Amino acid sequence: MSSSNPLNADYAWPLYDDEPIEGAFVLDTANGIDKAVATSVTRPWLFGFKPTTRTSNGRNVLILGGGGYIELMVGREGVQVARWLAGLGFHAFVLIHRFPNKETGSQAPVDDARRALEMFDEKGFDEGCKGVCGLSSGGHLAASLYSTYPTSWSNPDAEGGVPYLDFAIIGYAPISTNAKGRQIIANKPALEPPEKQALYDTVQPDIQLESRGPGSVPPTFVVYAGNDPVVPVVNAYRLAEGIMKAGAPVELHVFSDAPHGFALDTQGLPVSDWPSMCEKWMEQNGFMG
Repeated sequence: MSSSNPLNADYAWPLYDDEPIEGAFVLDTANGIDKAVATSVTRPWLFGFKPTTRTSNGRNVLILGGGGYIELMVGREGVQVARWLAGLGFHAFVLIHRFPNKETGSQAPVDDARRALEMFDEKGFDEGCKGVCGLSSGGHLAASLYSTYPTSWSNPDAEGGVPYLDFAIIGYAPISTNAKGRQIIANKPALEPPEKQALYDTVQPDIQLESRGPGSVPPTFVVYAGNDPVVPVVNAYRLAEGIMKAGAPVELHVFSDAPHGFALDTQGLPVSDWPSMCEKWMEQNGFMG
């Protein structure tokens, strides 16, 4: 593992500057890259993994891991996902984005995700279709890409239309149940830091895409646990309903018994089959070439 490329990726790019990677983020790799966790991010970076099959399928996927917007599961919900998708012929890109806090503001993760998609084109990966895969809070961030940039935020580089996506994969994400007035748990206290709560209040993708019309929301594969103790499964139903109202197809799978954060490495339960189910969905819809 190189200090200039801590994820052993094929590509490593800063999002906004040409500064070296040292000091950009704090990455805990004590348990190996597959379980690496980013605990602080000052400057966001994008890491790309080439297809590991003999030929590329010409498709690109942005991977957004979870961590509650206060840390980032770079290994389990980033690198492991990238390896899976690279094995299917995708160019897979893992984003280490900033967190919403006093220094960055509530919009930092959304700005970074939008910027990462722009870099696909700038770095010559504009051929073929473009997808996003987001898990947990990364799923909320992925769904935020379906929505217009909030007028209450100010970032000329991130404003404008919705980024074009051909498909999306979203798992166990808090789509809108953290938003004020839409919580499932009565009298749920506000999240900390305040900028995190503001992000969830401002970006509620399930209702902010309903009237967008056909073509603005991509076909989406959605996977949740019915008994998730962290993210209520109603998020899955809200998201699926919003996508359908927007005129896009959705594939929804709810497993009755699975832990939050099941990712790709939960064994011994039916939920371990979700990646193969997703592969069949992508193949059926022509997203794998």
